[in-house]
Amino acid sequence: MAKYNILMHEMVPEHWLVPVKEEEKILKSLGVTKGQLPKIRRTDPVIKTLEKAPGIGEIVPGRIIEIVRKSRTRGIAKIYRTVIGE
Repeated sequence: MAKYNILMHEMVPEHWLVPVKEEEKILKSLGVTKGQLPKIRRTDPVIKTLEKAPGIGEIVPGRIIEIVRKSRTRGIAKIYRTVIGE
């Protein structure tokens, strides 16, 4: 049985690993620290799928994930989460 890429499901918004060099700029623009962002567990199925993408590899706690959602009222809404351990 073939494995399904959950990122391809229409109900799952786009998830992107933020490059380390862009993290500080994003945090500054939001006026928050990594600890103040909502969390996403390293064991989340989306994180596991992202880790399999070419050039990504293991996503360690402390990294930031950008989630891009389509909104009827706002168009595109970007939110950020900090990866935490198990």
